[in-house]
Amino acid sequence: MMVDDIYSLKEKIFKEKIIINELSNFFNELKNIRNPDEIAKISMQIDSLKETLKKVNSEIPEVLKTLAIKGQLKQASQTPIPHKKIIKEKKPLRIKNIENEVVPNNEDLDEELNWLELKTIQRLKKQKKVVKKEKEKKANVYVKFSNRLFAKASFKMTKYPMFEPLKRDLIKANLQFPHVSYISVILFTTFLSFFAGIFLFFFFLFFNIGALFPFITLMEEEILKRFTEVFWIPLVLPILTFASMYFYPALERKSAKNKINVELPFATIHMSAISGSMIDPTKIFEILVSTKEYPAISKEFIKLINEINIYGYDLVSALKNTAINSPSKRLADLLNGLATTITSGGNLPDFFDKRSSTLLFDYRMQKEREIRSSETFMDIYISLVIAAPMILMLLLMMMKISGLGIQLSTNMIALVMVLGVSFLNIAFLMFLMLKQSSGGGS
Repeated sequence: MMVDDIYSLKEKIFKEKIIINELSNFFNELKNIRNPDEIAKISMQIDSLKETLKKVNSEIPEVLKTLAIKGQLKQASQTPIPHKKIIKEKKPLRIKNIENEVVPNNEDLDEELNWLELKTIQRLKKQKKVVKKEKEKKANVYVKFSNRLFAKASFKMTKYPMFEPLKRDLIKANLQFPHVSYISVILFTTFLSFFAGIFLFFFFLFFNIGALFPFITLMEEEILKRFTEVFWIPLVLPILTFASMYFYPALERKSAKNKINVELPFATIHMSAISGSMIDPTKIFEILVSTKEYPAISKEFIKLINEINIYGYDLVSALKNTAINSPSKRLADLLNGLATTITSGGNLPDFFDKRSSTLLFDYRMQKEREIRSSETFMDIYISLVIAAPMILMLLLMMMKISGLGIQLSTNMIALVMVLGVSFLNIAFLMFLMLKQSSGGGS
């Protein structure tokens, strides 16, 4: 069909455009290279691209011949179309291919543009150009205030051994915090949590929280006895706040590692397909970022591209630097292997093909292990969340009826059951999330 031929012609012209761009890049590289071995390699690639260009160019005239329409077109209807603009001037249509060969078309193609064609042209002219707007991220007010208060103390604390892993975790987790700023945020948040703990201490010193209305009541116990029960709140709350913020970047790093390991097999297959077109290796990473199909890996590739375009590193050095700062050991091994392959002049498509097969096999094995473990967790969930609460409710009801042991009202038993089941569900979900974060390989 004519539509298929047009698409085929478009595809071949687009392919020629890519080859010409690659030839231009190679010729520009030859101007700056003095090593005879590298000049010989690039010359071989240029000759290969020239042969491919000649082959594609020789196929275009055959496609153009199939576009010629044989036979006279039927006369259009004489019924006037409203708002129709007629172009009376007829110009013969001629098409030129890459070799400047004129391919004549049938004179019957010189028909007047109909109303639909004119509307299409008007619509194309009215299409708005997409304007890309760059957004500048401003510093967070909370972080700025934390730096004002604790910047000096934070700078001194960066030299302590316990804060060295925190710096690596911040970089690998792609958190937008400098090392000193994040320590300042930890100190400021811990400072605020101390006052929050004091507020809670005085609140629970004089008030109780109950399950029935009114939920908040005055304390009826002795003040000293109550003090011994709640005095720990201002001490424990800051410690928990400091510990949670200290270990948060490590948890983010593990989460980023798992997301990368999930996307890596498929991204490597994609890279293998792209590398087969003899494209510049740097462009492979730009193409994968532009697809937006691999959000976790794209963050690492953006860092790699920035090291090349902004910091001026060569590709091999950028690959090694990105591998050092990568949260995933599998991605680091891939980048280091790619750097070695480029340095030794190896075959990139073969490298990506073999590495993608290995990663895909590991991914399948990991999924099989997760399926087996999920079956075990399902049995545990049924036992803890369904069977255990029912048995506990029966025991509480029997104790109430018999008058033995702890005797609770019906409303209190219902409240205990609802809170118990809710707590078990939350605890089980947290366990699954931690289990998932700890999985996913290296």
